[in-house]
Amino acid sequence: MEQLLTIPYGETRTYGEIAAALDTAPVAVGGACGRNLVTVVVPCHRVLRSGGELGGYSAPGGVDLKRRLLDHESNGV
Repeated sequence: MEQLLTIPYGETRTYGEIAAALDTAPVAVGGACGRNLVTVVVPCHRVLRSGGELGGYSAPGGVDLKRRLLDHESNGV
């Protein structure tokens, strides 16, 4: 979760990038994101699959909410 807090507003990282920084596997990062209970505080929506695909999002609203949050941040709001 600490690594996710370092992703700046309006930017994204891939599960692989975060995994490399933590010396773990991307699937472990995805699992941790899926268990995140404070998605408003720890920005799991900023974590994408390689190639820029959204992947999943465990917060209420799922991937649709993830897309809206990313769109909101990319518009500089």
